Amino acid sequence: MEFSADIYLWLKSLHIISVIAWMVGLLYLPRLFVYHTDAAVGSEVSETLKIMERRLLKLIMNPAMLASFLFGGLMLMDNNTPWDEGWLHAKLAFVVLMLVAHMAMGKWRREFAEDRNTRPQKFYRIANEVPTLLMIGIVIFVIVRPF
Repeated sequence: MEFSADIYLWLKSLHIISVIAWMVGLLYLPRLFVYHTDAAVGSEVSETLKIMERRLLKLIMNPAMLASFLFGGLMLMDNNTPWDEGWLHAKLAFVVLMLVAHMAMGKWRREFAEDRNTRPQKFYRIANEVPTLLMIGIVIFVIVRPF
């Protein structure tokens, strides 16, 4: 399949928009977890954070992730995709790690929703840095194409 230059640019634009929305959630949800660790179980703050976490994951992160995969996948289907270049494989490996981080956050959200969190604030502070590091790698692979 080969897309026209105009269609490809639209796909790329929609992919970037989706990734930005997904990244917002990946960066914000662990911050909510940091605050949630300090909230007493059953408190108004805890219950409010549960709602915020659920809505962020279900209404922003999940749709943005799916849109990122849809538009990115369509771009990969283009005949001009450089499958023989290492940077693309490295980028896709980092995308898989981003998906793993997303799924882990979904699991942690369920634990908070069920008042079963056992992890300290420091864990979520560190987890908050993972998407940033993955994003840096992805951007460098796509723009610089070091190999």
